[in-house]
Amino acid sequence: MDNRDAAREFHALHHDGMLILPNAWDAGSARMIEHAGAKAIATSSAAVAWSHGYPDGEAMPQEVLLATVREIARSVRIPISADVEAGYAADAESAGAFATRIVDAGAVGVNLEDGLDAPDSLVAKLENMKNAAVRAGVDLFVNARTDVYLRGLAEGDAAYEETVRRAERYRTAGADSIFVPAVAGADLIGRLVRDVVAPLNVLAWPGVPPADELRRLGVRRLSAGSGIAKVTINAVYEMAAAFLADGGSDPFLEGALRNPQINALMSRA
Repeated sequence: MDNRDAAREFHALHHDGMLILPNAWDAGSARMIEHAGAKAIATSSAAVAWSHGYPDGEAMPQEVLLATVREIARSVRIPISADVEAGYAADAESAGAFATRIVDAGAVGVNLEDGLDAPDSLVAKLENMKNAAVRAGVDLFVNARTDVYLRGLAEGDAAYEETVRRAERYRTAGADSIFVPAVAGADLIGRLVRDVVAPLNVLAWPGVPPADELRRLGVRRLSAGSGIAKVTINAVYEMAAAFLADGGSDPFLEGALRNPQINALMSRA
């Protein structure tokens, strides 16, 4: 799919019901997620970093992330959004340059977070990334993540008010959706849908209502984040430990897909 068409499709997915994203970490996981019926692929920064032996938090080199996106783009036929953390950049100009590279790699969306930085930093990066992508011919979808709840930057009403303030600043700067991880409960999520005034993205989290309830509340995007990768890594550890202990083969017969089916799915890339 042409990047311009993929970008238009990805934008549309946020305005027609709720987009559910089981986040990928490499080309193989992206193919499985596409086969499962996903309408788009989003990477998880933590999952991609772990899969390459790095901790989360921009410890992984830029080139590794770009190579991962290129491999996913080779393997799937649906729009791709890359989690770029804080833009892999210390300043707005560098963030804009990185946006050009991530678009060239095949992404039509990014997840961009404020973390512990002041909102001014994300605003400047967001504006530069949007403008750089336009110059590259793509209407880049920016999912602006605010970490007020995730990092405990405020509590109670103060956390809510700060989240809404940041969301408005990011929306005004060009954000296409607002991601508020670590919120839970129908009442709080419903209030955010009303006050954020942009498509709201929530993270799969203890206490988050099921998909049907989120749709009713007006949530537009639900992300697995690092959840699938974390479960997968735990399964690798547990199966490896069991195999080292007793050499048993039976666990390797589990799962619906066998080698021929997996090979067939990968050969469609």
